[in-house]
Amino acid sequence: MNPSDPAPGEPRIECVPNFSEGRDLTVIDRIAGAIESTRGVILLDQTHDADHNRSVFTFVGEPEELETALAKAAAIAVESIDLRKHSGVHPRIGAIDVIPFVPLDGSSREECVALARRVAHFLWERFEIPSYFYGDAALTQNRRKLENIRRGGFEGLLKALPDDAERRPDIGGPGLHPSAGATAIGVRKFLIAFNINLATADISIARQIAKTIRESSGGLPAVKALGLELPSRGMTQVSINLIDFERTSLYEVYGWVKHEAERLGTHVAGSEIIGLVPRKAIEMAAERFLQIENFDSGTVFENRLREATRKSEP
Repeated sequence: MNPSDPAPGEPRIECVPNFSEGRDLTVIDRIAGAIESTRGVILLDQTHDADHNRSVFTFVGEPEELETALAKAAAIAVESIDLRKHSGVHPRIGAIDVIPFVPLDGSSREECVALARRVAHFLWERFEIPSYFYGDAALTQNRRKLENIRRGGFEGLLKALPDDAERRPDIGGPGLHPSAGATAIGVRKFLIAFNINLATADISIARQIAKTIRESSGGLPAVKALGLELPSRGMTQVSINLIDFERTSLYEVYGWVKHEAERLGTHVAGSEIIGLVPRKAIEMAAERFLQIENFDSGTVFENRLREATRKSEP
């Protein structure tokens, strides 16, 4: 067993919902409280950003527990978030914008897909919020990529839906909830949300770098990227989703952005990880950056200790 895998008895599914609120701390705290108060659910992390106007929560549990936590959080989101008054630099289609499920050790893709289906039906029946399925939960190949669903955002979907049957939701609809929009629910591998800030307010530079590094434009494998403005900080950002860190590492992404930024006359001002990151991803970055010979996961103290502890268990 890999020492970074969850131990027997640990929660089997990760959920990382993104809500379209990053400024009102009262709403964010209420959502966090709803999740944290759910029996059997462990809230591991929460982040929010005013420019993105978005918050991200990472929690784990069993399927029934996750459903309960999401039901309580959704009620707060529907009551408190109105996309007709919402603004932010991050693309979004809903108050509960995305709900990804990630199978951990002991669970399966199929179990997570079934959970995604149940949550989508609940959101429609309880709140009249329609849902789209993406990733491994997608019903069609075109909807595997989240960006295809989210094209044009909430406003774009509102305009498209009356005439474009191809863009209608998978569950519910055919229209959107008037204030809460729609939700994209998916099943995927562990994703790393990695933002690299640039010491320039020139959005064209961030967009050019994003285009250079993303896989769809011929860049790095398993990389999605957008160039975004950060008006409150007077900077811009290359916002990256690393969908398979074993194909392209954090170190490689950072190195490419740093090189391109310097080539275009600016530099990296800093970086941030939104949510959590697997230990293995950090180990791989350290191995590449420090060029440590004969490095493996057993070199890390916590990994070795955990492995030894497991071996000593009866």
